[in-house]
Amino acid sequence: MDYFDPLARPFWTVVGVAIVCGGVVGFERQVRGKPAGVRTSILVCLGTSVFIHLGAAVVGPGSDATRVLGQLVTGVGFLGAGVMFSREGVVTGVTTAAVIWVLAAIGAAIGLGRYHGAIALALVTVAVLVGVELLESSVKLLTRGVHGRSDDGESSG
Repeated sequence: MDYFDPLARPFWTVVGVAIVCGGVVGFERQVRGKPAGVRTSILVCLGTSVFIHLGAAVVGPGSDATRVLGQLVTGVGFLGAGVMFSREGVVTGVTTAAVIWVLAAIGAAIGLGRYHGAIALALVTVAVLVGVELLESSVKLLTRGVHGRSDDGESSG
């Protein structure tokens, strides 16, 4: 069966899982007013899953599907670097960059047909983002340095 046949179920399974996984993570980021919200998260997941599947589908002499995965890791690293900024000695956007990288990993799992693992990783990612935020809010020692909070409750980092 052709993976890219929009009349076939596998096509929509990949699209659906990418939308769900990217949407769950992106919703958390968007609700908190962070960069890389729902749209970006879904597109990173979907794009990565398509590239990984295409790389795995190329079979023949000299083909190596792992090269696609390696290049995606590098490329998404550059994408994430584009959201990091340094202002007055404080670096911001590092968590957003890490989230983009994790979204690519989730997309790679989807592209390799590991749907349950991808969904689990999306949920773990949201749990880490929300859980650590709650932990930082309740444990004063975790809000020192670049993780300090301003009077409005927003992290300065």
